[in-house]
Amino acid sequence: MFNNYRFTAAERFLQYVQVDTQSDPHSTEHPSTQKQFNLSKILVEELLAINITDAHLDEWGYVYATIPSNTTKEVPVICFCSHVDTAPDCSGENVKPIVHSNYQGQDIMLPDDNSIVITANDYPYLKEHIGHSVITASGLTLLGADDKSGVAEIMDLANYLITHPEIKHGTIKLLFTPDEEIGQGTAKIDLVKLGASVAYTLDGGESGTLEDETFSADGVSITVHGVIAHPGYAKDKLVNALKIVGEILAALPKDNMSPETTEKRQGFFHPVHIQGIAEKASVSFIIRDFDNNLLAEHTAQLKSIAEEVMKQHPLATMEFEVREQYRNMRFILDQHPHITIYAAEAYQRAGLTVVKEPIRGGTDGSRLSYMGLPCPNIFTGMQAIHSKKEWIGVKDMDKAVQVLVHLAQIWEEKA
Repeated sequence: MFNNYRFTAAERFLQYVQVDTQSDPHSTEHPSTQKQFNLSKILVEELLAINITDAHLDEWGYVYATIPSNTTKEVPVICFCSHVDTAPDCSGENVKPIVHSNYQGQDIMLPDDNSIVITANDYPYLKEHIGHSVITASGLTLLGADDKSGVAEIMDLANYLITHPEIKHGTIKLLFTPDEEIGQGTAKIDLVKLGASVAYTLDGGESGTLEDETFSADGVSITVHGVIAHPGYAKDKLVNALKIVGEILAALPKDNMSPETTEKRQGFFHPVHIQGIAEKASVSFIIRDFDNNLLAEHTAQLKSIAEEVMKQHPLATMEFEVREQYRNMRFILDQHPHITIYAAEAYQRAGLTVVKEPIRGGTDGSRLSYMGLPCPNIFTGMQAIHSKKEWIGVKDMDKAVQVLVHLAQIWEEKA
């Protein structure tokens, strides 16, 4: 089935990562950065070039495209989705991808910063790629495998299906989104125009992993209003909001409830941004758990910590604002078990052992599931994401394309 096919995902990926698409969490625009359009325009051009005639980019930075059905069966319309933006955590400007061909298990020292070394000791999954090609950045930036690997794999799927019309499938929608990394990936999606009844994001890690459960997530903003006075005459008058925010941070648990002290199914609250002056200061948190009730308990614990600190400063006041971000998609997918079952069968046809694991994070699929489009997450191969040590194995990318082809077939067969 794939013996004579030359996979294109890796070569597409090498092109895509050189386009800076970093999103901006402080922007009020959508997409948050205009440079995300640059890659999306390339995707539209490539889709049109392979005769996907309705491919287009809308004003909000979303790419929509359709691979028409080639079967007489009535098959549910499925969508494959990935995001074009890269994380604000690490520079995505002037990415220089490097292909390490025939990797043999050695440490990989990145040439533009020799202090950045990717080792099999730190990343044991590298051993699975001995004898195959591994792609890294050069040491000054992230690579962008999150999620340009998913984009490239979907594009290769499109290329495969267009060039292999003997593969029977229903209508397949392609969707590329902006701003996923800042939690706005679904903000302007037109689900009516998309016209799908089920979706799969490609935004996962190791080959074989199939993710149908994410964190539930909230954001919290704590704003402290102090009392300002001239510092030369401030005795018994000045109440410094910056110091109070610092006390709240210092009062957080030291050995639990943080990302650096939790794993697996443990939740946390995590300060991510602080700003202010002596008169007014604020700190933003993200709160995560797989259980919505525990999520609420974590929020209550954080509020209690802040209130205890505020008792020491009776002249200051505090605002505690909670914003829902996304919810665990498992609660939706459990109502449609066949969606994940079909994906697992596609993995097996591709020769993979399915590994089900929860995501200690979220994807566009979390929100899409609650918007009426049930959406589990398929692996791409990405590793060490959001960092200068980010890497990906080419064989994983090719295997992801195979899974998508099998999945398209399965939906047609089951119809």
